[in-house]
Amino acid sequence: DPSAALAGADIVLLAAGIARKPGMERSDLFKFNAGIIVDLVQHCARVCPQALLAIITNPVNSMVPIAAEVLRKAGVYDARRLFGLTSLDVVRAESLALDLESVASHQVSIPVVGGHSGVTIVPLFSQLAENQHDADELAALIARVQGAGTEVVEAKAGAGSATLAMAYAALRFCQSLVRAKLGEANVREYAFVDGGHAGAPFFSQPIVLGPQGVTQVLDYLPVHPVEQSAIEQMLPVLNKEIQQGIDYARHVLLE
Repeated sequence: DPSAALAGADIVLLAAGIARKPGMERSDLFKFNAGIIVDLVQHCARVCPQALLAIITNPVNSMVPIAAEVLRKAGVYDARRLFGLTSLDVVRAESLALDLESVASHQVSIPVVGGHSGVTIVPLFSQLAENQHDADELAALIARVQGAGTEVVEAKAGAGSATLAMAYAALRFCQSLVRAKLGEANVREYAFVDGGHAGAPFFSQPIVLGPQGVTQVLDYLPVHPVEQSAIEQMLPVLNKEIQQGIDYARHVLLE
């Protein structure tokens, strides 16, 4: 019984659903996973409405808006407490940065903004302290992170998707939520959240966490012109995926 498992939870990570197979886009997962998210978030709304709720299930760009609509319908929506997990993109960008000859330190931090699918993922490699990349190199790095999930799916040839990397990213984000919940100050993360960007109702960017969830949405500027162009070009795709989730949820909740 999901309600029994979730009752009184302080933090909930939702990873239920099917994973991508070769040839599938994250959008192909929508029809399989959307119903699962509606059902589980309805349970959360009933038995743990104050929980910090992190959505891992893909496509994250659509699942988070679905969760928001379900919580709103139940009268318990608090934008500070709902997150789409984009930590995997940050981990991939950091790993790629560590492979670059220009990065001497293992303490790298690469902001990743936008969303969590294909072109909506925009890593900001220009913010590396050691950055020496020209426009073509930045574009290539962005494309590598954007295609990393597909690269793993194809390499596994039907045997799964990026399971271990996602588990690590989820653990890292969950530990940040726990630290913030316990009162640690200035816990910084990246997540797909409601508000903070004029171009889309949900957007992934740096945030500060506290016991009640998001306490501050941080700016990610300045960016290189290549990165700015990538952000501007992907916004219509991101907004379409967000709206798909909103429309689905509103239709289902009216039935």
